[in-house]
Parts: sequence; structure tokens; C-alpha cells
Amino acid sequence: MTATPDLGTHRLASPDLLRSVFRQHAAGVAVITARGERPVGFTATSLNSVAAEPPLVSFGVGVSSSSWPVVAEAEHVGVHILGEHQAGLAATFARSGADRFAPPTAWRTGPEGVPLLDGVLAWLVCRVVARVPAADHRLIVAEAVVGDPSGAGRPLLYHQGRFNALRD
Repeated sequence: MTATPDLGTHRLASPDLLRSVFRQHAAGVAVITARGERPVGFTATSLNSVAAEPPLVSFGVGVSSSSWPVVAEAEHVGVHILGEHQAGLAATFARSGADRFAPPTAWRTGPEGVPLLDGVLAWLVCRVVARVPAADHRLIVAEAVVGDPSGAGRPLLYHQGRFNALRD
């Protein structure tokens, strides 16, 4: 029989505790894009597969993000799975105030007018089906409508506050 720690009185975890715990969680790195007056995008480590039938994904976006006003209205978004060779691209899309679509970012207009990044491991264009309030974020649920999984390379990961590659 294993003893369980005495948890004492229940208290809410602090934001620092949550960050500390999730630094131990290696996550894949994605960039989410949407079409507005100008294209917008941001780096996300919160991407999840939700269901296969219909094919649904989810990700979180902060309502204070410069991308939020466009994502709040977008009918479609682009989901890009980054490769280990794209740490610089991930950093660009994570940086506040950066012109994310300026050179050297290579991109094109894809299906439904969604900005698609070049050289990624895989991409999807998804139709937004729900925006769920979650504190200062929104959880976006979107249905995949078209995509391409044929990019070459290995995935980029985020762990311990840094972009990393898989080790053999």
C-alpha cells in the first residue's frame, strides 16, 4: 500500500506553480494563422487533437494577444506543425510586436484565404466551430477541412521554457 501525501486544506494553485509544472511538460510547437486586414498568427503549444469524427482540434489564445481580434471573427484558421529547423519561426510568432509575416517568413495564401507557412511538417485549414471563454483566454475548437501532412523532418518541441529538438 502506498501512502498518499497529506494535502492539508485545498488551495488554488498559483500561476507560478502552473508554469513550473508545465515547464516539465514537453509540448509540440504550432503556429496558428488567420486572415484579417493583415494576416495574423501566433505560436501555440496548446494544440490538441479533440476528435476524429468529425476531425476537431483545439488551442488556446489570449484575449490580450494582438491576434485575438482577428481570430475572434475568423471563420477559418491555419494550423501549422513546426519542424525542429523552425525554432526561429516559432520565436518570431511568439514575439510581441514582431512583423510576423515579413521576410524571412515564407508564406502564401491558402484555402479559404488562410495564410499558410512554407516548410512546415504539416498544416491544416480548419473551420472555427466554437470559442469557449477560459479566464483571460479563449479555447478555440475547429474542424479540419483540408491539410497536408507531407512535410519532411522532425517536430519542434517546447520544454523548460525553450524550443528543443527530439534526441535519439
